[in-house]
Amino acid sequence: MTPPRERPDFTADERTQLVGWLDMQRSIIRWKCEGLSDADAHRAVLPASPLMTMAGLVSHMRWVEHCWFEVLFLGRPATGPQFEGEEDADMMVEGVPLAQLLEEYDRQCAVSNEIVAAHSLDDVGKHPDFRSAAGSLRWMLIHMIEETARHAGHADIVRELVDGEKGYY
Repeated sequence: MTPPRERPDFTADERTQLVGWLDMQRSIIRWKCEGLSDADAHRAVLPASPLMTMAGLVSHMRWVEHCWFEVLFLGRPATGPQFEGEEDADMMVEGVPLAQLLEEYDRQCAVSNEIVAAHSLDDVGKHPDFRSAAGSLRWMLIHMIEETARHAGHADIVRELVDGEKGYY
């Protein structure tokens, strides 16, 4: 289920605010995909960044969630396209339907939220092979808000270039 595009309450506790801001940015990514055909979702509109499609962005965000919460924080094996050697492999989704990519993103966000709910914000990552795993869960949440918001901005631009649709929040 897509979280609502609502800011967290001004006086909510820290965890509620962090997850609330992240969920809002996640929902903007999803919103920017509403009504897109598969052809438009895979259409490259930035000549110097041909993988920066709406489909590519959704896939990238799915794998970023996996990387930060499952691999770096929990210490699970480093699996997924971003660990397989080819740069930007997580954005290479030609032929994968947008609906499938969105379902995978939604599932991954739900897993991430379960992980966050089960741990202290002060807990640190566990993966021994990555320096970033030394960050606290709080740090990782803040980073994911930044990462998702940055890519939500990319999605704003890509969507406008694809079909003229625009709007924020």
